[in-house]
Amino acid sequence: MGIVSSLGLDLETNWSNLVAGRSGIRSITLFDASENQTRIAGEVPSAFEEHYRNYIKKRAASQMTRVTRMCMVAAKDAVNHAGLDFDQLDKTRCSVIIGVVNTGNSSVEKDTTPQNTVFKSMSNSMSAWISLEYQLLGPSYAINTACASSAYALASGFDLIRNNQADVVIVGGADSIINKEEIEGFNALYALSVQNDPPEKASKPFAADRDGFVIGEGAGVIILESEKHAHKRGAGIYAELAGYGLSSEGYNIMAPMKDGEGMSFTMKKAIRAAGISAEEIDYINAHGTSTELNDRYETLAIKRVFGARAKKVPVSSSKSMLGHTIGAAGTIEGIITILSIYHGIITPTINLFHPDPDLDLDFVPHTSRKQALHVALSNSFGFGGHNATLVFRKY
Repeated sequence: MGIVSSLGLDLETNWSNLVAGRSGIRSITLFDASENQTRIAGEVPSAFEEHYRNYIKKRAASQMTRVTRMCMVAAKDAVNHAGLDFDQLDKTRCSVIIGVVNTGNSSVEKDTTPQNTVFKSMSNSMSAWISLEYQLLGPSYAINTACASSAYALASGFDLIRNNQADVVIVGGADSIINKEEIEGFNALYALSVQNDPPEKASKPFAADRDGFVIGEGAGVIILESEKHAHKRGAGIYAELAGYGLSSEGYNIMAPMKDGEGMSFTMKKAIRAAGISAEEIDYINAHGTSTELNDRYETLAIKRVFGARAKKVPVSSSKSMLGHTIGAAGTIEGIITILSIYHGIITPTINLFHPDPDLDLDFVPHTSRKQALHVALSNSFGFGGHNATLVFRKY
């Protein structure tokens, strides 16, 4: 696995900061946001500009956006972490699937020229660059389902392996919408928090005083592999992707179905696909955006699925610390769910100082919790009614 986010440039740093309950939200530095309603975001540390040079050759880097470079760094970290040597594998059975909402070729992107503008704008560029890096010959493509994009990428990778079309799939997502025009657009929809001071307190999922999501940026990449192939090469295994549920709500371009009907259907579908019961779920990494409707309806959806047991299932939102990483969120939060199972630690929902009395689940407020976990869900719900729930199981 590999992560680049506002909480660090590698997996270990991100995990330690998440467990410590630290926020990566700061005042925006990528552009002059002084005239924007929202002036905060979860920016990747500025050290990334030097960090990526250790991973990507100069000419290739000039043809990539900053976001694509994040994806490449996370991918190469994941490959190294997995101990993969593709020269020893059948490259026709190694694939790449990346969730991409956009490539980040916005007004904040620097050094765009007529010679590289096409490459920077190609939505398939992230998966293509990774395939080129390792000369992989299996399918390589991008998926765009808004904030559920990289969760869909994981589901698609699952299917390639399950259907015997691949042994190894590099799956992930990368995104950044920290630019003037997109922040203005989300402000016009009343979707973003405008609680700019202090920045680290603005993302507050499930709180009574929540006022919208906070933008994050970054990349997350996971190596999916068949159990047989992993054993054959002596790989370390962190968890099993046991199943998934995908759905389209067919309801509204922005708002989720009332009372969480679509969300609950997706979770139930995932649980059935994994061949388990709701009673076996030990933890839910929530979509938890800090918006009025998502948090309310996701809570109602969990109650629909788990009934009387709902209040006993820990639920937390990584977005309280990272912000909403859009196309990268499904994979980044999938990684956090995997590490929670592996280490027996649930990361917290920070900033829950004023709980919404209508949202009365166990949201693991403020501090991490040590707890043995065997099965966990990771939810991703996107604009346009794109829903995804992933089921991870202890290996």
